Amino acid sequence: MKRNIYLASIFIFIIQGISSQVVLNADTSKDTYDLINSVFANPNRNVIEAPDCNHDEFGNHITQEFDTELNKDVFLFHIHVTPDNDRCKKFDRQRNEIKTYSDSPENVKATIGETIEYKWKFKISSDFKPSSSFTHIHQIKSVGGSYASIPMISFTLRKSNPDRLELRYTSTKDQNTLKNANLDLFRGNWVEVTEVIKFGDVGSYSVEIKKISNNEVIFNYSNSPIDMWQDGAEFSRPKWGIYRSLNKKKDLKDEIVKYADFSIEEVTDILSVETLKEKAENILLFPNPSSNEVEFKNANLENYDTIEMYDYSGRKIYIDKKINKNKLDVSGFSKGLYFIVFKKKTVITKVLKCYVK
Repeated sequence: MKRNIYLASIFIFIIQGISSQVVLNADTSKDTYDLINSVFANPNRNVIEAPDCNHDEFGNHITQEFDTELNKDVFLFHIHVTPDNDRCKKFDRQRNEIKTYSDSPENVKATIGETIEYKWKFKISSDFKPSSSFTHIHQIKSVGGSYASIPMISFTLRKSNPDRLELRYTSTKDQNTLKNANLDLFRGNWVEVTEVIKFGDVGSYSVEIKKISNNEVIFNYSNSPIDMWQDGAEFSRPKWGIYRSLNKKKDLKDEIVKYADFSIEEVTDILSVETLKEKAENILLFPNPSSNEVEFKNANLENYDTIEMYDYSGRKIYIDKKINKNKLDVSGFSKGLYFIVFKKKTVITKVLKCYVK
């Protein structure tokens, strides 16, 4: 006989719908700056912060080319130890970045309460040399408020022993490192980044970076709850490119950082804490945790219209091709906690915690 079992206070983030997405892809048939501005800027405005003003003989410091590894067009962000600077305004650092800003379309700016997924690909050279002070390749910054000068999130490449990528964070002015990884994991490799942020005083943050050649996860981090809103901010916005200190020029060389497939996507209708009622089989997962396959015990999958999987940050993991009969292939997934959601039509009838080791 089927039993009604009540599951109380299960913490799970479930993305129910998508309200908007903005995508910027390279296209060598179009002018690079016009292409970037057509997506991230309103008409006749500019979101590019390049060192062209002091190095006009080089031309545009963001170019495009066809990449044989990705089999598509990509962006190239150029930076030269001499004479590039920061927009002819600061000369102790160099900046070549794209961003969204106050005049950008509303759907590329994050406001309090929104959850945004940022995705992109990037590649640094096999002999990339970072500064010991800072070399930023991505930031999330606030606009407005007393803390706007300090980015909430930074991906910083730093000369050290060994050189490393640092995930830096602050909700005020005191930035600290949440996690770091050996830079050799990134050198010479195309990687794909997925970053999900719930913006708010009680928000959440997660990031996963995969090597594209073999789908290996080389960096991940998640934190919830975490303060992801700087007091007084009007909105938050992303930046990508290369922004580095010139304090020790001898440590640096001319670089090209490649980027592809920028995506800004707002996700909505998130369940946070729910009391759920099971109206079906007493399904179990075995083995749990697993690094290969998970079997659904006591399950009749025909009783459900959809079976979905979400990671801890609430990002949906597509598993349609990974379910075979009553088994789910979890090989290749990052280590951590996942949630498997069973639905009849749009009604959630069962949630199971799945651990990947």
